[in-house]
Amino acid sequence: MHFVDEANIQVVGGRGGNGVASFRREKFIPFGGPNGGDGGEGGSIYLQADRNLNTLVDFRFIRDYKAQNGQAGMGQQKTGCAGEELIIHVPVGTIVRDVDTDEFVGDLVEHEQRLLVAKGGLHGLGNVHFKSSRNRTPRQCTLGEPGDERNLSLELSLLADVGLLGMPNAGKSSLISTVSAARPKVANYPFTTLYPNLGVVRISTEASFVIADIPGLIEGASDGAGLGVQFLKHLSRTGLLLHLVDIAPMDEVDPVESVLIIANELEKYSEELSGKERWLVLNKTDLLPPDEAEALCDEIIERLNWTGPVYRTSTVTRSGTDDLMNDIAEQLAQNQKDANEIADLAGKKDLAVDADFE
Repeated sequence: MHFVDEANIQVVGGRGGNGVASFRREKFIPFGGPNGGDGGEGGSIYLQADRNLNTLVDFRFIRDYKAQNGQAGMGQQKTGCAGEELIIHVPVGTIVRDVDTDEFVGDLVEHEQRLLVAKGGLHGLGNVHFKSSRNRTPRQCTLGEPGDERNLSLELSLLADVGLLGMPNAGKSSLISTVSAARPKVANYPFTTLYPNLGVVRISTEASFVIADIPGLIEGASDGAGLGVQFLKHLSRTGLLLHLVDIAPMDEVDPVESVLIIANELEKYSEELSGKERWLVLNKTDLLPPDEAEALCDEIIERLNWTGPVYRTSTVTRSGTDDLMNDIAEQLAQNQKDANEIADLAGKKDLAVDADFE
């Protein structure tokens, strides 16, 4: 399926139904008085997250969405039917912004989460509301109001615990296909991956995490070069970055230089992204004799002055991959534990403040 992660749509809420001016007309009941009913509310439009979707491609063909109008009121104080709500299904991880005002509208991160994007118009009032002691036969009624009309930008940002980044042909697709059930295209040439792939890594029946394979980055990616620029944003939600490095590249590019290039692109793109925890994965160790591969890895670590975690892996022999995945699971579990503790402390502080006010 073709991957599309950005789309613009127009949404228009339904118009409220008009109120009606009507009078009671029955035999033997003179001066029946007003009995005009109100109109129905216009239908509203909601975006709803759906985990069964993984692309915004449908919005490239259907861009305009309009909810149903409310019906006009009727005599005998009958209210018109409200317009039906319009539910638009989008992938989980969709970020919504208003194109005209650049306002952040919402972020759909959970399955079946709903977001109101266009409220239906208010109903009109029937003439029964305008009856008074001085005006017993009001002929006034009000029209229904139009619904909200907005131009929206939809942007899909993948929800993954771990993001893979590296130069083209660093072995990201091979790694994700080795440790998960994902089957991205794997080939021995650059830019094999043209769109992100997600894989679920299962450590045990109770422990698993999602890993994302992002298209390779090159120098100038943050300024629009190559394929990676449009996918850098997908790394912003991840809790951990794995920086894959081919220790024996075919083009003989210096592995240290490739690490520094990508680190620079991350800094230029986003300070938040560059500040995320990043582990170094020295990949394709099977291409060199063991002693030579070990010496080269030590040299790369020393030249980078790398102080964070470092792993030596081979997706062909699966060397080092199990240890890497187990350590990731432990780190993510610790991160979640720390986040829960911080949330608990914040909640206790709020309770203490409320108690002080009481």
